[in-house]
Amino acid sequence: MESTDGRSVEPRWLSTEEQEAWRSFLYGVNLLQGRLGAALEQAPDIDLTMGEYEILVRLSEAPDRRMRMSDLADQVVHSRSRLTHTVARLEKRGILARVRCVADGRGREAQLTEEGSALLVRAAPVHVASVREHLLDVIGHDDLLELGRILARTLPDGAPVSLGTSPEDSEVGLVP
Repeated sequence: MESTDGRSVEPRWLSTEEQEAWRSFLYGVNLLQGRLGAALEQAPDIDLTMGEYEILVRLSEAPDRRMRMSDLADQVVHSRSRLTHTVARLEKRGILARVRCVADGRGREAQLTEEGSALLVRAAPVHVASVREHLLDVIGHDDLLELGRILARTLPDGAPVSLGTSPEDSEVGLVP
């Protein structure tokens, strides 16, 4: 490594304890993502990946259930290219539609279709049950809130993590 003035600087290696905590974190996140994704993918009549589910949730919370593609990519932490491919798959299934941007007519927006909304209504209870089984029931309410507070310190200002639900979404339990 080099410092800003070009001098060589020794890396600040993790201690054994820090390295074990880091590895536990990485392993746990990957295992949890896999379990949550498997619950959605293996559920009859749902067959969504975690990334696809998150896209549906974000669109369900957006005004008119639509959002500019670039904004959606930022919210779900996907590259523009990856989001385009995912949206194309969902569009082929009739879950989303790509429409002209109402604000300027030039850009494209993803819009949740009625079929997509119905799918989300079916998928949400599966996802929530999986989150409870694999995380909340394991670590408990207080530790989950603490985990959220800890991870929030690593996020940039304005990170899109707030809930943006409409009243009808809350009533049917679409909030993940």
